[in-house]
Amino acid sequence: MGQKMEGRLAAAAAFVHERLGMTPQVGVVLGSGLGDFAALVEADCILPYADIPGFPTATVEGHAGRFVFGRLDGVPVAVMQGRVHYYEGYDMADVVMPIRLMRLLGVKSVVLTNASGGINPALKPGTFMLVTDHLSFLVPSPLRGANLDSLGLRFPDMSQVYDSGLLDLARKSAAAEGVELHEGVYIQTAGPNFETPAEIRMYGRLGADAVGMSTACEAMAARHCGLRVCALSCIANLAAGISPTPLSIEEVYEVSARQAPVFQRLLRRLIREIGV
Repeated sequence: MGQKMEGRLAAAAAFVHERLGMTPQVGVVLGSGLGDFAALVEADCILPYADIPGFPTATVEGHAGRFVFGRLDGVPVAVMQGRVHYYEGYDMADVVMPIRLMRLLGVKSVVLTNASGGINPALKPGTFMLVTDHLSFLVPSPLRGANLDSLGLRFPDMSQVYDSGLLDLARKSAAAEGVELHEGVYIQTAGPNFETPAEIRMYGRLGADAVGMSTACEAMAARHCGLRVCALSCIANLAAGISPTPLSIEEVYEVSARQAPVFQRLLRRLIREIGV
């Protein structure tokens, strides 16, 4: 598996390199309902995931499934307009393949974004949370299987997945843009079903502030291969048992879209700060 994935990554990187006229510095993963941010990029190259050899393709509504390479306020970026998820049926190695590809393309820092459910009572729909740590619940490690020695260690340290310097830049960016930014722990579940109220009560007792179906696996893969990591959550709904109404993906998309302009200001400022 390790040699096969290394070959797929090498082929994908060679394909993309041939089409790029720049080296991206910051990678961005856009979560559910947040894909319009890619329109702010002065695009150098747009590549659908389906065009990249051996690359997984996004199948979920609201995830366009393409890379946008270019510059944002002068910062060279690789923007993933949509991600692939474990619940789509992919092996975890495929789910994190885009993160590893960005590393091979020259990315040094990655900003992961998502729409999530609020567990902490302070996190109301439409608010934002800076991820300071995460829990991974019944989701296999993206590092399972043969280690990719060319990317990182067999047993990487995860005591600080989310880079302290990038966390400070996110706080600075939020203050500059007048955006209230909560901080907390994110828990990734396997999905695609929303969680039960009993599960949410358990996650809260374990220390989780928000819940979703992505991000933690990408953060672990990013740290494994030496990337600096930052993650931002748009709280799109109250988690099961907290919300008085049944959960729906339509609510997630609606709230994310409504808050997109504020989110875009925050993310744009953060990328500019990273690129200084």
